[in-house]
Amino acid sequence: MKKLSFLLLIPLTIILVQCKPKETGDKQPSSQFIARRAVDSVCIGLVKQYGEENKVRIEKGVKQCGTLWTSKDGTEKEFEDFCRKYFIGDNTRLETLFQRLSANWESIYGHFNMISLDLKRGMHLDIGEMLDVDELFGAYEPGSHMNDDFFNNKLAFVTALNFPFYTLKEKEELGTKWNRGDWARVRMGDLFTARVPAEVNVKIAEALTQADNYISGYNIFVGNLVDDQGKTHFNKDMKLLSHWNLRDELKSNYNKGEEGLLKQRMIYQVMLRIINQDIPDSVINNPAYQWNPFNNKLFKDGKEVANTPEADVRYGNLLNLYSKMKLMDPYTPMYPDFIKRSFDGGMEIPQEQVEKLFTDFCSSPEVKQVGELISKRLGRTLLPFDIWYDGFKPRSNMNMELLDKTCRAKYPDTKAFEADIPNILIKLGFKPDMAREIASHITVDPARGSGHAWGAQMKGDKAHLRTRIGKDGMDYKGYNIAVHELGHNVEQTISLYMVDNYMMQGVPNTAFTEAFAFNFQKHDLELLGIKDNDPDKEALAALDNFWMSYEIMGVSLLDMKVWKWLYENPGATKEQLKETVVKTAIDVWNQYYMPVFGMKDTPILAIYSHMIDNPLYLSNYPVGHLIDFQLDQFLKGKNFADEAVRIYSTGRLIPQLWMKNAVGSEISIKPLLEATDAALKKATVIAATKSK
Repeated sequence: MKKLSFLLLIPLTIILVQCKPKETGDKQPSSQFIARRAVDSVCIGLVKQYGEENKVRIEKGVKQCGTLWTSKDGTEKEFEDFCRKYFIGDNTRLETLFQRLSANWESIYGHFNMISLDLKRGMHLDIGEMLDVDELFGAYEPGSHMNDDFFNNKLAFVTALNFPFYTLKEKEELGTKWNRGDWARVRMGDLFTARVPAEVNVKIAEALTQADNYISGYNIFVGNLVDDQGKTHFNKDMKLLSHWNLRDELKSNYNKGEEGLLKQRMIYQVMLRIINQDIPDSVINNPAYQWNPFNNKLFKDGKEVANTPEADVRYGNLLNLYSKMKLMDPYTPMYPDFIKRSFDGGMEIPQEQVEKLFTDFCSSPEVKQVGELISKRLGRTLLPFDIWYDGFKPRSNMNMELLDKTCRAKYPDTKAFEADIPNILIKLGFKPDMAREIASHITVDPARGSGHAWGAQMKGDKAHLRTRIGKDGMDYKGYNIAVHELGHNVEQTISLYMVDNYMMQGVPNTAFTEAFAFNFQKHDLELLGIKDNDPDKEALAALDNFWMSYEIMGVSLLDMKVWKWLYENPGATKEQLKETVVKTAIDVWNQYYMPVFGMKDTPILAIYSHMIDNPLYLSNYPVGHLIDFQLDQFLKGKNFADEAVRIYSTGRLIPQLWMKNAVGSEISIKPLLEATDAALKKATVIAATKSK
């Protein structure tokens, strides 16, 4: 997972509020301090002074400033004087201003990002006992007052006046005609579109930190799980983070016969207990008890003891995030809720379009056909946890113990992985000089949680790959995740250091960096020197992407439905929220998964930790899978490294234009469905080969 960057977290008004104004025509908002006549008067005067060629920019900039100006900023006369003084109509001077602002924003965002990252060390890194003050430092965000500061000193108004905001619709209609300089100026226009008070930003940051800390410490000591006979089945010291490590351990047991199936059933029961919040609170991140997840009995030294459930802490964190995100709503009238800010603003793809992509995909006839194929390969009927079936990957038939041994020997600690990054990049086709250059901008840290990638926000700083490594070294699951996170770091480095303008740095949205990370991740065995000579590998890759997309699209649909419900029920309690999440998860399952699995009323889709600590992020994964597949198809026969640099140095265009430039077509489910159809024609061969 790519960790929400500083630009996403802290000036929340800068990125989460990259929002298009409400289409209100000429009507002045009732709360606007500056009268429309004053705005019109300034516009007429500036157009007369600087000419019709500047009319659009003048009208946009002055109107935007007029909606943001309040009584504490000055009188109406002072507003008019400000606009006349600071509007720049000369292109040479305008470019000088743009370059000066760009350099200064880079310094500000970059240094705030460095401070924020440093203050989260105690919370994010495995550097010893986590202290109470670590959470307090982690919740502090140095940029939380930045928006207020720059409105107060008028720099926000200077920026908005000269580099006004364009709506998503305008970007779609005009973007193909803009050159790189035009796009950079438009992206600067995204910076100041709302005035969210610093105290609101602080409360949101605190809620995010609290939820992140809750999830990062949610370990289950599966070595202490027992069956009805009191027998354990996992390694004694194994602890797994929910949901990531639980899911990955479940995946790793597909080729281990009846014992593997029993382990999968046991993990599935653990997940259900977490979702329903009847998990004993004393087994969370605590190795002192034995627990039977089937009958929910708790034991200490072989004797049954009292069981106190977690008591809806999970849903309390989600409800707290909703209440804090909602505080921003009055300050972003163009996007009046967090859902709009996340999709129309942050993702720059409307939520309705994303939802339709997912429902069309999950309703396709291919889902049932692939499900039938998986059932044949397993030699049994599907079970709910088979949404994580991993048998299309080359590693699914490999010896996991041997893979663990190989990875531990190669990467005993974070330093060993960091030292090997240049070699990894060379194996992927990067020229040695380029590989060393990119690697020099990446550092590897030991993570408390499953790990994440946190990018730099200015040149000269480093991207951080935070990965979990056990005391015996990096096992295969950890390596697989680390390669994914390395993909994020490489993208972050390319899209910062190799774009032509700082205001264009990054990608359209996080789905695009997820796509690149997925592409990296699929090379993990190849990077270990393990060749895949399977003639059906392309068909298997399509089926694998299809099933992963199908799984995570359901989770994303649940995430969206829950947030819609929260806005419809603002007075909900955490108990009501839990009931709704479970019911909605069951509804989504029954509509899109029960016809494939043959089992109804399972809430398993609600296990995802991102629902709790990273709200409305989940949709980036399935969109990322679709982008990944289209990129993968395009990259066939081409040099991966050269194309990666070409594509990701494009920077932050809007999503569909970025995709057209990258692969020649927009984001679509069609290529993956067509490839899945072709793969299914080989299904009998694949099933017969894999079942031997």
